[in-house]
Amino acid sequence: MGQGRVFTNAVVIVEDDRVRSVTSGNASIPSGTEVIDLSRYTGVPGLIDAHTHIMWYWTGITTPRSEPPRHPAVTVFLAQENAQKALEAGVTTIRNLNAPDGTDLAIARSDKHGQDDWPSHVRVRPRNPDHSKHAPPAPIGIMADGVDGVIHAVRQVLASGADWVKMYGSTGGFDDVSGFQTFTFEEVKAAVEVTHALGKKIAIHCYGPACARDAIRAGVDSLEHATDMDDQTIAEMVKKKIYYVPTIDHNQYYVDYAGNVYHFPPGAKEHLLDYIQRILKLRRKRSRPARAWWVGSDAVYNGWGLNMRELDWFVKMGMTPAQALRRLRTEPAAMSRKENSLGAVVPGFTPTLSLLKAILLPTSPQFPGGKTSVGS
Repeated sequence: MGQGRVFTNAVVIVEDDRVRSVTSGNASIPSGTEVIDLSRYTGVPGLIDAHTHIMWYWTGITTPRSEPPRHPAVTVFLAQENAQKALEAGVTTIRNLNAPDGTDLAIARSDKHGQDDWPSHVRVRPRNPDHSKHAPPAPIGIMADGVDGVIHAVRQVLASGADWVKMYGSTGGFDDVSGFQTFTFEEVKAAVEVTHALGKKIAIHCYGPACARDAIRAGVDSLEHATDMDDQTIAEMVKKKIYYVPTIDHNQYYVDYAGNVYHFPPGAKEHLLDYIQRILKLRRKRSRPARAWWVGSDAVYNGWGLNMRELDWFVKMGMTPAQALRRLRTEPAAMSRKENSLGAVVPGFTPTLSLLKAILLPTSPQFPGGKTSVGS
C-alpha cells in the first residue's frame, strides 16, 4: 500500500509505533492482539496535506480575519477542532505554512509531552549547531527589505524551530488574486541560499508569473498557488524537480462562502473563478508538470474538513484517482525527508492509515471496494 500494490482482505500488524507486517487473506494474527475490523473501507497510507494554516480558527460568529486577538494558549486549544476535522478527512500529516506566536511549532513537539491527538506535523528542531538553541518564536510576518534583511529574517525563522521557511513573493490571498511581485530575484535567491545552507527548505507564496519565474530560477523547494507561468518557467520547474502546490479548491470555497461567511466585495467571486480556470489551464497546457504537483488545501477557518476536495480537482485535470493520491503520499513524504516513515503502509513505517469511504468511491477501478480488511 503506497508502493503501487493493492491488497484485498488486507491484514496490517502494528507493534508499538511501527508497522510490523502487511499481508492478504487468512493471515496469522498473534494471540492477544487487538483486532480492528475496517473491512467496510478501502485503506490507503495516511494522507499528507502540503499546505495548511491550522491555527486559523473560526468561531462561526464573526467574520474571519476580523476576530479579536487571542492568547496563544487559546489559539492552540481552539485549533484542536481543526485538527480533528483534518483527521476525519483522512489527513494524518500536514505541512503548516503560517501561524502566530510559534503555536504550530509547539504542537509539532506535543508528542514529546504525551499529546497524541493531533495530526503529525512535518517539522523538527534545527540541527545546525549555530541554531541549536530554541529561540523565541518568529513573528507571523517579518518585514524584510534588501538581501541582508532577508538573510536575517530567514535565520530568525529557522532559529525558532521551523523546518520550512515561507516567503511571500507576491501579493494575493483570500479575495485578492493580484499577484504583484514583492521581492526581487536577488532577495529570493538570498533566502533560498541561506535556507539550504542551514539544511532546511523554503516555500514561496506566488500568485503571479513574475514571482514564480524568479522563485524557480532561485531554486526554491516548493511553489505555492502560482498561475500564468510560461513554458520556460514550467520546463525549469520540472527540470529542477521543484514541487508546485496549486491550492485550487480553497479558491472554490471562498466562492462558495464569499457572501455569508467572508463578506467579500462585489466582483470577488468572478475574480476567484477566473483564477481557478487559469490554474487549470496550466495542467491542460502540459502534462509533465503534474508529476511535480502536490495536494495542498490551504485550509483556513471554515476550510477544515474540506482538505481532500483538492483531490477532485486533480482528477478533473485528467489524473486517475491513483495518480492523484500519489500527489499527497510518497512525493510529499520524500520532500519532507519522511520517506522512510510516511507515505506507505509497509514494515517499519509509522502506522498512519486513511479510509477512503468518505474520500473516493470504493468501487473505483483503482481502489476496489468490498471486503478489504485491516487488522492492527
